[in-house]
Amino acid sequence: MRLTIAVALTGACFGAALPAHAHHAFAAEFDANQPITLEGVVTRIEWINPHAWIHIDVEDDDGNVESWMIEAGSPNTLVRRGMTRDSIPRGTEVVVFGYRHRNGSNAANGRDVTLPDGSKLFLSSPRTGAPGGDEP
Repeated sequence: MRLTIAVALTGACFGAALPAHAHHAFAAEFDANQPITLEGVVTRIEWINPHAWIHIDVEDDDGNVESWMIEAGSPNTLVRRGMTRDSIPRGTEVVVFGYRHRNGSNAANGRDVTLPDGSKLFLSSPRTGAPGGDEP
């Protein structure tokens, strides 16, 4: 009996020390039926886990400016794709293609971002269920 308890406690301790690999599904927050293309100016980049965020100011047809938050993959995923925290400097005019947040806020999951020179950076998180999310 003591051996059983000791083995169970040891297993619980080791299990608690292992990293969690859970990840939210794309569909839990974003709507694949609401694709969106945003043209704006980068105001800030948050290079944080579990997702990097690109903040852009988008001007509407009436000249009003709306601030948008674009969720990207993790910094580690983006680095493996060749990006750095300096790949998209503040003040850069970009075009972002992604999918709107389900709650209607000015937030989206970014699929890719097009830079002024026409080059594209793939932003999506792999294996989340995002449309085209596993394409490099």
